[in-house]
Amino acid sequence: MSNPSLNWAAISADPRFRDLHQKKVVFLSSLMIISVVYYFLLPLGAAYWPELFQIKVWGALNVGILFALSEFIVAWVIAFAYLKKANNQFDAMAREIINDAENIGA
Repeated sequence: MSNPSLNWAAISADPRFRDLHQKKVVFLSSLMIISVVYYFLLPLGAAYWPELFQIKVWGALNVGILFALSEFIVAWVIAFAYLKKANNQFDAMAREIINDAENIGA
């Protein structure tokens, strides 16, 4: 719930809040770019380098199937990277702003 006694305009203008927002945007944008590029490597690879994706690795498994399965691993790695960064940096920055919220703009 929102607290009507807080000065939300002053909080959003606070340099610490802007720094937190900037760092989150940069980090999340980079994670998004990595995930989108990795996601589109599968159809691009299958279209332009089918001979690479058809290489048998073991039994019926080929490079294409392994690459497709690796996308699940990459998604989990990206999720854990965000979790670690949020727990170690973003949450501490937000907690500092929350603790001073009543004093900001007073």
